Amino acid sequence: MQNGTHLLVTGGAGFIGSHYVRTVLRSADADVHTVTVLDKLTYAGNLANLADLADLGRLRFRQGDINDPGVLDALLPRVDTVVHFAAESHVDRSIEDSDAFLRTNALGTQRLLDASLRHGVRTFVHVSTDEVYGSIERGSWDEHRPLRPNSPYSASKASADLLALACHHTHGLDVRVTRCSNNYGPMQHPEKLVPHFVTRLIDGRSVPLYGDGDNVRDWLHVEDHCRGIELVRRSGRPGEVYNIGGGTELTNRQLTERLLAAAGADWSSVRHVPDRKGHDLRYSVDCRKARDELGYQPLHDFESGLAATVRWYQDHPGWWRPLAAGPAGPRPVFRDPARSPARTP
Repeated sequence: MQNGTHLLVTGGAGFIGSHYVRTVLRSADADVHTVTVLDKLTYAGNLANLADLADLGRLRFRQGDINDPGVLDALLPRVDTVVHFAAESHVDRSIEDSDAFLRTNALGTQRLLDASLRHGVRTFVHVSTDEVYGSIERGSWDEHRPLRPNSPYSASKASADLLALACHHTHGLDVRVTRCSNNYGPMQHPEKLVPHFVTRLIDGRSVPLYGDGDNVRDWLHVEDHCRGIELVRRSGRPGEVYNIGGGTELTNRQLTERLLAAAGADWSSVRHVPDRKGHDLRYSVDCRKARDELGYQPLHDFESGLAATVRWYQDHPGWWRPLAAGPAGPRPVFRDPARSPARTP
């Protein structure tokens, strides 16, 4: 019998999920012997994000939907811990059509919780977002702030948070919730702000700035986020929520200035567009709980982290061009050690 933890990582082929899998599998002191990634491979799931990990021998992949009880019942009997990333996550898409967000983020989370109870999963780490708190004019949210989401996306994530915490209270499942600020880093889908601006500027195209650009976000490097999640998984308390932030608050205008400079462009590349419906003005998370209890602190300096991120997109057009062109781009072969021969989605 193998020693160590068997993780199920939902949404593990996505941006943050794949970085988390890499953090776990490349850690020198990880207590994990196997990571199984469950991913539906929607437009945001990309097996190229896991390609460098496929030969480690500790990674398994299963394409499937968290709403499918058959898939969950096949995977969870061998799992000790679930780390749940799978979600629809783009605010603009949720405003246009919220159905997929409710189905995946709320109902999918409940089905995953139910299956975890059926199969005796020990720990369930639910990865959420600071957007569930709504907008804050001054100060920062701590984990006790009431949830006041303002978009269909954030409302669906708040629903998932409450379902997860209710499962802990009602059934005793060891649930731990993380709420992060805006992530940036390599391998982020080009619909998101940083890679959207960077890839368009690389191609000499204009970038859209919502409204007056005064909306404020806290920016967190994805590797810092993943380290924070690992601290919560390994040392967090059952039934608790932990904020994970980056400590760099910028208006969208300030972020645009930095991206223009990094890409060698100027303000002639910016076009102002009408503001997003219900656009929250400011997000800010208080991370003292994660710092004091778990020793969390972001390690990436924003200026160097952003510069390295821009360079990554400049150096990897073959990764992002098919995604920017649409969902029909080519997908790489992923060699799953648990399956033979190699498979493609």
